[in-house]
Formats: sequence, C-alpha cells, structure tokens
Amino acid sequence: MSITNQASDTELIIQAKEDPDAFGALYGRYVGKIYNYIYYRVGNHHDAEDLTARTFFRALKHVKNYEERGAPVSAWFYRIAHNLVANWYRDQGRCPIVSLEAVPASDSLDPPEAVTLVNEEREQLLNAIRLLPADRQQLITLKFVERLSNAEIGAIMERTEGAIKSLYHRTLTALRQELTIQKNDKRKNQVTTNSKLNAKPNQRSQQL
Repeated sequence: MSITNQASDTELIIQAKEDPDAFGALYGRYVGKIYNYIYYRVGNHHDAEDLTARTFFRALKHVKNYEERGAPVSAWFYRIAHNLVANWYRDQGRCPIVSLEAVPASDSLDPPEAVTLVNEEREQLLNAIRLLPADRQQLITLKFVERLSNAEIGAIMERTEGAIKSLYHRTLTALRQELTIQKNDKRKNQVTTNSKLNAKPNQRSQQL
C-alpha cells in the first residue's frame, strides 16, 4: 500500500494498522509537536526526548485498537503524551510545571532595560502559571505553545468545546488575580526597602 504526503491522518492511521510505513508518516508529522508539548511540561530535553519516544512506542503498540470517534488523530497522540507526563510527575514526586520558554519572550533588539523588565514579567507570569492546577497548565501549553483551537484542545482533554472556553476564561481570571497579588507584594517590598534605606542616613546624621 503506497504512502503519500497528501494522505490524511485518518487514512494513515487506518493504513498503519497493517503497514508500519504509514505510522512512520504520522510520526514524521507529529513528533516535533509532541516533543514541544512534553518539553514545555517537564522542562528539560532529556526527559522530553524519552517521553516522546515512549509516546510513539505506545501509540504503535496500540494502533490496531485505534477507533475513529470524531476527534483528530493528533488528539490521540496528545492524550498518550499527557498520560505519560502525568505518570512521570507522579513517579518523580514533583508538581507539574511549565517551562519558562513557554512564556513569550521579548524582541532581542529591545534596549537592555526593556529586556530586563519583560524578563521579570515573564518570570512573574511563569510563577503564576505554576500555581495553577495541572489541567489548567495543560490548557495554557496547548493554547499558547501549540496554538490549538478550543475544539482541538477539547478533543485532547476529553471535554466539550464549551467546557474548554469556560476553563480558559477561569484560568485567565486566576492568572490576573495572582499577577495582581505578586505586583502588590513587590510594591510593598520596594516601599519597605526604600524606607529602610532612607532611615539609615538620618541615623548617621544623628550620631554625628
């Protein structure tokens, strides 16, 4: 059975039940995306490469059991990757994280002061994201890193498109609230620091 680059994912997955070359074509289409998704969830290349390989090994092992249920084939790969990442976190005894590289960076041509400010904002955003539950971190990764639609994310997370929209808005609200708290805390710390610095010259003058 011939394999062409024009074949749809559905055609390839059907062929892959009998022909390993068809699965190889699917692998070529999605290995980069699945690797990126896993990397942004685990934060290091070594484990991302290992989990990506395990994702496609598991998919190949179970490809004959694949059933078309209206969701894109890519959703099947993402769900396998998500389950492996969840198991990885459980085995490692860690809390889910999102890599700093998942947060949009500034233009490298910006002035140093602007780059520093934007990087500080990225770090604050990352800290806020890391406080989110695992499903909301997954949503952020799929939405802003993989740039998937709500329908595609719903297929991956096994939720309706409406549920994804609702979760997305709740996630943004939670992020805004946390960022506001961080900014207020930072402002209070700066005021406290400035007060201490201003108090020191007065103390020295009194001693003189």
